Amino acid sequence: MNFILAFIPIAFILVLMVGFRWGAARSGGVGYITALIIAIAFFGAGAHLLALSHTKALLLTIDVLFVIWAAFLLYRVADEAGAITTIGQSLPHLTADKGMQALIIGWVFASFLQGVGGFGVPVAVIAPILVGLGFTPLQAVVIPSLGHGWAVTFGSLGSSFIALMAATGLPAEVLAPPAALFLSLAGPVTGFFVAHAADGWRAMRRLAVPILILGFSMSLTQFIVATSGLWNIGAFAAGMVGLIISIPLARRYRGEQIAGGALDRRALLIAVSGYVVLIAVTLSVQLIPAVKAFLGQVALQVEFPQLETSLGFVTQAGLGRHIAPFRHAGAILTVSSILAYFIYRRAKLYESGAPGRIVSGMVKRVMSSSVSIASMVAMAVIMQSSGMTDTLARGLANSMGWAYPIVAPWIGALGAFMTGSNTNSNVVFGALQLRTAQLLGYSAAIILGAQTAGAALASILAPTKIVVGASTAGMAGREGDVLRKLLAYTAVLLVLISIFAMLSVWLDLW
Repeated sequence: MNFILAFIPIAFILVLMVGFRWGAARSGGVGYITALIIAIAFFGAGAHLLALSHTKALLLTIDVLFVIWAAFLLYRVADEAGAITTIGQSLPHLTADKGMQALIIGWVFASFLQGVGGFGVPVAVIAPILVGLGFTPLQAVVIPSLGHGWAVTFGSLGSSFIALMAATGLPAEVLAPPAALFLSLAGPVTGFFVAHAADGWRAMRRLAVPILILGFSMSLTQFIVATSGLWNIGAFAAGMVGLIISIPLARRYRGEQIAGGALDRRALLIAVSGYVVLIAVTLSVQLIPAVKAFLGQVALQVEFPQLETSLGFVTQAGLGRHIAPFRHAGAILTVSSILAYFIYRRAKLYESGAPGRIVSGMVKRVMSSSVSIASMVAMAVIMQSSGMTDTLARGLANSMGWAYPIVAPWIGALGAFMTGSNTNSNVVFGALQLRTAQLLGYSAAIILGAQTAGAALASILAPTKIVVGASTAGMAGREGDVLRKLLAYTAVLLVLISIFAMLSVWLDLW
């Protein structure tokens, strides 16, 4: 009975989002209120416990939203200057080969955009470009949807990964290696699927060499960067490396005719300069000890006392998440955005009223996701503090047993589908997966790596993302066609993550 009660908030979110097609913000609010009522009525959560739980949830929400808002600010600064359009229009000049265009634009460039923006940006930006190059509207949505999934966890400047750390309390050095490995192994497979979506099995065979070269290069880059403490630019760095390597590969697969006129190298260099600034600022903060120490002098960390429900469930006393505001990924993004703005303004890329449009566009785009994250963080913390998460974990441990590593990525995938994002899935299920791993004696790092990898790869199935992509490619009303096309590819990728997770447990890698 307690297991059913604990599952009700999650079930409500599932039913509302999948069955009634509610947005994540409204569904998350219902889930939060439901969890609050059940925690009070059936799990013995008192006023003191709830007050401290909400305080903890507020701090975790600020930690995650700082990155999300700042990441989209940088995207808006570049987009308002026309930098995103310039980069996108420059890439087709490299080759007229349809398969290579799909790989470079729909996989490599999509991964780059996920690294710097996320929030549905890769599909929204790339789908119209592919339609203009002669791809069908269905292909134009499916290709970038597939292409960016493997880069989601370490994309958006690490917002999903930050959510995983916040929800579990585990540091990056523990969580990054398995998550980066699972997603990096999925990278080359993603490339083959993009080629298949573009031109079937023939393209997969014909372009096997460039797919393997690009896949290995980007995957290795993401793994090295993410496990070296620079996880917030893991996908971004992988996308940059992929773009650089694409140039000589494209010359080998030019096709009969290069698209468009001459490539404007100066315009492309200016467009990319905003992101070069991001790399410089990030590396300075993360790799120069004096700078890192100076910016880390100010920190926010709250010590929470022991919490206990009237039924006897105890949450041990301990420190909350350590937040260094001036060294935070959000601060790095904000500074980079300001510097990029002045670069683009000096290049005369802005029209009158640009600052207002940048800010209003940012607020409009991230407000809904911010509300959903806030409500789901509060729900997750209440469920954890009241013992609801522990009840779910014990039920799953008893029913799944040794097979749990196989199931873990599918739980993450379910969370991403129902909430619309990898970030929300990590918030909702991170603590649950951690507790279940502890009860079964499995490595928490492996189970949580499977959680976020599964969520990242399945986030492309989220109805909200599909609607955005379909609307920009002229497929409004045909979202079901996109979902059906993506399901088979995603299922194969999730099976691979399940296998990787089980092998990692058997080999005791972490």
